[in-house]
Amino acid sequence: MSKSMNQTQYSELSLLDKSLVDKAVSMTDAAYAPYSGFLVGAAVQLKNGVVLGGCNQENASYPLCMCGERVALYNAAANYPNEPVDTLAIVARNPKNKLTQPVSPCGACRQVIAEYESRYGSGIRIILKGETDDVIIFDNIKELLPYGFDDTFL
Repeated sequence: MSKSMNQTQYSELSLLDKSLVDKAVSMTDAAYAPYSGFLVGAAVQLKNGVVLGGCNQENASYPLCMCGERVALYNAAANYPNEPVDTLAIVARNPKNKLTQPVSPCGACRQVIAEYESRYGSGIRIILKGETDDVIIFDNIKELLPYGFDDTFL
């Protein structure tokens, strides 16, 4: 386990982090997941304090699906292109099988988070929560993607 990973409980979060997680939870209600039933909500807090959400969007042609994390990040970049992301909260729920632990972002989302850290020159705190009060917090994407691909290879 990483030294900067922090396992905690929802009740122990700051009010600001609780608010961001609550936004991510509310975004699961807007998720479009008719095939998997796996609902992901995400919320980003920008450095200027603005909070934006996103949720997963499925498609019968599976490769065209979009994860909630990427929807939230792209929403932020489209609406506030020059404002760095401070924190990303990711919440998942599965009506068919209760998630007893937080769910980590997929590889594609990890790569996109890494790109946004590079783009803005600053780390993005990542808060993960499932359907219990368990929460895991990472200081930046390098904790989840230690050998990521970036522009230094190009």
